[in-house]
Amino acid sequence: MQKQKQVKDLMLPLEEYGVVSETDTLYDALMKLDLAQKRLAPGKFKHRAVLVADADGGIVGKIGHLGFLKALEPKYRSIGNLGVLSKAGMDKVFLQSMMDFHQLFKEDLATLCKRAKLKSVKEAMHPVEEHVAEDAPLSEALHLFIMWQSLSLLVVRGEAVVGILRLSDVFQYMFDHMVHEC
Repeated sequence: MQKQKQVKDLMLPLEEYGVVSETDTLYDALMKLDLAQKRLAPGKFKHRAVLVADADGGIVGKIGHLGFLKALEPKYRSIGNLGVLSKAGMDKVFLQSMMDFHQLFKEDLATLCKRAKLKSVKEAMHPVEEHVAEDAPLSEALHLFIMWQSLSLLVVRGEAVVGILRLSDVFQYMFDHMVHEC
């Protein structure tokens, strides 16, 4: 009988992932993401986020592709909870009227780049509490991904974050298993 996969079998250790301080800028985070991408082993999926550490080194958040882009346009803060709006079934006309009314992304790319060099990661990060124990069965992680609708889960050993489990890696493992072993 084959031993059930555990979270630690598929997680990436923190050392292989980009981690920035919450006082760093978005530009610093992009540079850290770029460095982490370059260190990836061939065939590995690209990272979609960097983790954010507090002054004590504890992981307190993450900033992903959407977070980076949303942070470039400060007017999104005045719109409110975009997650609720998007789930409410707003049609294309309404969404376009919001863009027009709030004058979203009307500035040139150079201005957006300057903003990235000044804006702190703390202002743009998504606080992260979703986690799973490193010795938990993969089935538990699958359940948490679905329940939290998340692209990644922090992996903990006791209270300490030791890695990250990415949905892309779990999906690839499940895909390979279903295609080649079922």
